[in-house]
Amino acid sequence: MAEKVAKAGVKKENGYLYFVDKQGDVSRAKMSRGGGKKGKQPTQKVAKVGVKKQAGYLYFVDKQGDVSRAKMARGRR
Repeated sequence: MAEKVAKAGVKKENGYLYFVDKQGDVSRAKMSRGGGKKGKQPTQKVAKVGVKKQAGYLYFVDKQGDVSRAKMARGRR
């Protein structure tokens, strides 16, 4: 279902949300749990990948720490 786009080899740590940012690089943000600080948390670049994103696909960091993509489901009933 998902296809691997780029190898990043990111080691994931607990308590962080990993995502592909607008520049196509892997970034992370601290997850807020319970009654912690309110407001926007700063993000950190973890790996410079430079993936060119295509419309209609969802880009994410998979279990191996690489960048993958899946076709977005649109207009199902």
